[in-house]
Amino acid sequence: MNITELVSQQRNFFNSNKTLDVPFRIEQLKKLELLLRANEDLFAKAIYADLKKSRYDMLTTELSLVLGELSLAVKKLPAWSNKQRVPTNLVNLPARSYHLASPYGVTYIAGAWNYPIQLTLLPLVSAMAAGNTAVVKPSELAPQTSSALEKIINENFPSEYIQVVEGGAETAQEILKQKFDYIFFTGGTRIGRIVYEAAARHVTPVTLELGGKSPVFILPDCNLAVTAKRLVWGKFLNAGQTCIAPDYLLVHSSIKDKLLQEMVKIITHHFSTEQITENYTAIINDRHFERLQKLIIPEKIYFGGTTNPHERFISPTILHNITVDDEVMKEEIFGPILPVLTFHSLDEAIEKVKSFERPLALYVYGKNSSAVKKIFRELSFGGGSLNDSVMYFGNPNLPAGGVGASGIGSYHGKKGFETFSHYKSILEKSAWIEFWFLKTPPYKKWKLKLLRFLLENF
Repeated sequence: MNITELVSQQRNFFNSNKTLDVPFRIEQLKKLELLLRANEDLFAKAIYADLKKSRYDMLTTELSLVLGELSLAVKKLPAWSNKQRVPTNLVNLPARSYHLASPYGVTYIAGAWNYPIQLTLLPLVSAMAAGNTAVVKPSELAPQTSSALEKIINENFPSEYIQVVEGGAETAQEILKQKFDYIFFTGGTRIGRIVYEAAARHVTPVTLELGGKSPVFILPDCNLAVTAKRLVWGKFLNAGQTCIAPDYLLVHSSIKDKLLQEMVKIITHHFSTEQITENYTAIINDRHFERLQKLIIPEKIYFGGTTNPHERFISPTILHNITVDDEVMKEEIFGPILPVLTFHSLDEAIEKVKSFERPLALYVYGKNSSAVKKIFRELSFGGGSLNDSVMYFGNPNLPAGGVGASGIGSYHGKKGFETFSHYKSILEKSAWIEFWFLKTPPYKKWKLKLLRFLLENF
């Protein structure tokens, strides 16, 4: 079946109104949950083949997040699908007003390779919960995981409802020629622009989950021991191949040496500096490995810098004495390399961040002081946290998404359901009374006065 036929089939199925039934959606979500639980072994083998990611990391950073999202959607879907009452203004009384969630229709979901299970299935859960059909394309850069997703989905769901389509750039281009009702893309900004342009041809709404250089402010009053642990974990998780990973540090000059010494202790205790071990992963492919290797400036290595092209291994690496003119500061790193810049003035540090595109994430380590409030108030970013890295993504009540070049729209939990839903605005007017005399000639001053009062007051 070609892509055009697939989209046509899904449109016909959506138009049958089957997906409008909340019990049907709940049944399908429960089915997906059972399938994921039954295929843990398949996923563990696939993701190890692609990224050398351990079963522990596969479960904690991928599958469990999806299972949690499924559980939440099944539990909350009846409430999310209900009419949402809103106040009615004076001029429309007597009446009642509400929003009614309605699925968009046929959706396209493009997953990413760095968390190939999570970043493909989380938006799918939201699309299913909202009552859409879905064409799903996992990233071809994680081929074994893509194949596992294709097997599990396509063997258990009808193609007119959900279908995984595998392939590379040519397949993606063919998919983007089709008219979808919603597109959800996770990946890099360059491809995101291509997706956005394709969507614009059909005036299709989109969510773009992109990336950027996510900064970390380290204030002089932070807890050094805790800061070091949470920075090391957040940065080197998945070998730095995390879109919301700390991209670079802005450390107050008075604590730079102490912080870096503490981080080195943590790295040497928990990570191998010579090879891939259980809590570390490989760089996805040779092209990305070579790109990252070029970003390591030998004379600026504070710690690490070991590389092994045969295993696509790059050890946790800290670079210091970095300036904004260094190559490592000119693009999102997306790897286990952490540049460190220092600052004396907080205003100076904030201005540095403003010189880049708006980041997907931003982190601050320090006490809940005026400095923290100033950073959160003056800088624009997708999401973030105080005294932690990455973990905000695990809270379904904190929607994930970017701003500007780091993305459009957000999802997770109820927000994911809302992202894949169009909210119809409906006014139900009573028929027992009609103020016809106010709407028709002859126009009188007293009519105008009354109408203005009704229109201008809530």
